[in-house]
Amino acid sequence: MHPNGQFHWADDDAMLAAINGMPFGRIFATTPMGPRVAHAPVIVTPQRTLRFHLANGNALTDCLDGAVALILFEGANSYISANWNGPPSHSVPTWNYVAIECEGTVRKLGSDDLVALLDTLAQQLEPTVDEDWTRAKMDPARFEAMLHAITCFELDITAIRGTRKLSQNKSQKDHIMITSALDQIGHSAMAQLMRDAV
Repeated sequence: MHPNGQFHWADDDAMLAAINGMPFGRIFATTPMGPRVAHAPVIVTPQRTLRFHLANGNALTDCLDGAVALILFEGANSYISANWNGPPSHSVPTWNYVAIECEGTVRKLGSDDLVALLDTLAQQLEPTVDEDWTRAKMDPARFEAMLHAITCFELDITAIRGTRKLSQNKSQKDHIMITSALDQIGHSAMAQLMRDAV
């Protein structure tokens, strides 16, 4: 995470809530073949753990049970031109971003947990694309066959770290200039995050 304390995000509850808005995670772990990363949608459970599934052929699948892993979530981000704040002769370009990393021990779960995970993912994510798919729309035999191709995991969070680098180290005038420029180039999500952080 960013070393500048101005950008640290220390509110665990807010970070866990934010993961629901950026649920596609990158799962990092060390394996006998070296470091590997997998990409998967992740849910936060009521018990404050993270659940996800991987294809059985994924390089991490056979190595995760009992391993320590790190899952990275990234929200809005944008390049920030030095032309957008203060005199360019006194500024450098930078990058604003929101990121959360969760570390912990992973355990493999069973088929009932896998089905529950898939149902929860559909329930949470289908509305984000204005759709209504559920498992009930699938041929049961086909669904059962597909279950055998994936494995469900749960990460017990032992550490959560966040960065909200939103130009907090800039003056109010610079902040306004940066958010206006971001709006003009269509990066309104970052501009709004910056406004909300003030």
